[in-house]
Amino acid sequence: MLVVDDFNDYEIIDASLGMKYERWGNVFLLRPDPQIIWDNGDLLEKYKGKIDAVYHRSNKGGGHWENLKNVPPSWKIGYKNLVFHIKQMGFKHTGLFPEQAVNWKYMMEKIKRSGREIKVLNLFAYTGGATVACLSAGAFVTHVDSSRGMVDWCKENVNSSGYQGDHIRYIVDDVVKFVKREIRRGNKYDAIIMDPPSYGRGANGEVWDIEKDLTNLVTLCSELLSDKPLFFLINSYTTGLSATTLYNLLNLTVNKKCLGKVSCGEVGLSITNNNLILPCGIYGRWESNE
Repeated sequence: MLVVDDFNDYEIIDASLGMKYERWGNVFLLRPDPQIIWDNGDLLEKYKGKIDAVYHRSNKGGGHWENLKNVPPSWKIGYKNLVFHIKQMGFKHTGLFPEQAVNWKYMMEKIKRSGREIKVLNLFAYTGGATVACLSAGAFVTHVDSSRGMVDWCKENVNSSGYQGDHIRYIVDDVVKFVKREIRRGNKYDAIIMDPPSYGRGANGEVWDIEKDLTNLVTLCSELLSDKPLFFLINSYTTGLSATTLYNLLNLTVNKKCLGKVSCGEVGLSITNNNLILPCGIYGRWESNE
């Protein structure tokens, strides 16, 4: 498992009974997490007076935030030289997945070590954590997401980190349709990142189902790789999907075209007050030998 150990502005302080108590900069949140099935006490009672906001699930689906103190509509946190805007979103999210810092660090180091100009394609790119990381390493990034709101949020993160300019291209579009157009145009990329949802809809109502559509997308993306690709990274939070599945998929697609190294595993976050690790998803990674 890859575990984040250098994110000073974020930590999980404690976790128990389906909830995690987190620090985002100087804001303390209590949020649900289905992986936390153990009992380490009632966190709402244990940290009474030290919680800024709690997310309450609804029996009908979704839920709502209860602000126990004054929480700003948006605040900033940093990871190394990257700056992110954090906001309370529906369905418990904050616009950032801190466990991905292990991948941001990997991408930054890989791009810098290459010593050459790297073109990155970031698909299902959300608010742009990976986009900002790659920009900071000097790459040219094409950021693609079907949600204009998420793309606008990425622009905030890019601007706050000081990397705006001609090194980034923002695309609001269905990922599969965009990839097919890029193939027809003959465009190539040295690195491809994707964080596909389990299920979703594109900009014009296109339906995405990870079990049915991921293999086709990865196969298509293989056609976009340059003659000297650097890495191909897939992240997933889909329940029941094994990291070994991503390993097999990359071996049968990307690694057939470009011989390199394929690895897979879990990503996680350490829990400060009890030295446990919270599993937070899986990754599959192809990388060149350079």
